[in-house]
Amino acid sequence: MKRRQFITLVGGAAATWPRFARAQQPAMPVIGYLDVGAPEERASLTAAFRKGLSETGYVEGHNVAIEYRWAGAQVDRFPALAADLVRRQVTVIAVGGHSALVLAAKAATTTIPIVFETGRDPVKQGFVARMNRPGGNVTGVSKLEDTMGSKRLELLRQLVPKATAIAFLVNPTNPSSRVQEMREPARLLGLQLLILNASTERELDTAFASLVQQGAGALLIDIDIFFFGKRELLATLAARHAIPVMYSDREFVAAGGLMSYASSNTDTYRQFGVYVGRILKGEKPADLPVLQPTKFELVINLKTAKALGLAIPESFLLRADEVIE
Repeated sequence: MKRRQFITLVGGAAATWPRFARAQQPAMPVIGYLDVGAPEERASLTAAFRKGLSETGYVEGHNVAIEYRWAGAQVDRFPALAADLVRRQVTVIAVGGHSALVLAAKAATTTIPIVFETGRDPVKQGFVARMNRPGGNVTGVSKLEDTMGSKRLELLRQLVPKATAIAFLVNPTNPSSRVQEMREPARLLGLQLLILNASTERELDTAFASLVQQGAGALLIDIDIFFFGKRELLATLAARHAIPVMYSDREFVAAGGLMSYASSNTDTYRQFGVYVGRILKGEKPADLPVLQPTKFELVINLKTAKALGLAIPESFLLRADEVIE
């Protein structure tokens, strides 16, 4: 072959290499992010998720894309949102904030990896076979809220030591309400537990009026998507009836509620992001044990306490991880 022909041939091949290389580059992975709330109210949690993701080397818009789906606390939208992400063939589905969302995603696919953030026991809920070896296409992070009610009740008793009866507000339409889990802790503390039911705004008004009439010294709110969506109203009703209330999430306290005790939501969502990143790197959900919380937070709204005429003991303030003034 002549030298000129050889150079032309090599040069022509080289010119095609960049195009060929570009064609062979793997497509950017896509995370389907399915959350129970709305973007503005979950901004800090989403940021924590992205932080965890970045700890594994993934940065949104740089080497991973995120398709967000927000349920806006509307349970009837869960199956359609999950099915939409499956149709879009996302690489992994990240599900945060509600057990029914996890079940919707699980029903929509048995092949796409699913990583959850939940407050429930994932084995009892049917998400995974075992905590240490989940099996299947699902794993995640559980705050194990089922075990937190007794601690919240204990803190509430310490804050209102003269109370002999404490009300427990539940949504009767929620099959996962924690009524049975709360009866024994209340008995051990020598408290009468008054069960109040509400699934509408009108029933919330009735419930608060009822707890005052029954002589409840404080109120504990069950974990429920309906209550989460009525955070401001609950704070208003508590102020109107001058009743101390313990909540399950910091968001309630930020909305004007008195106090919350829970595992750290931001740390949980960071772990959530780390697990999604590990799956993007090739690890299998079946082999990743369900993570449990290691950091817990007591949050107190001092302004609300003052409005209630409630003196927060110095010991409480020293224990608090955050005091809102």
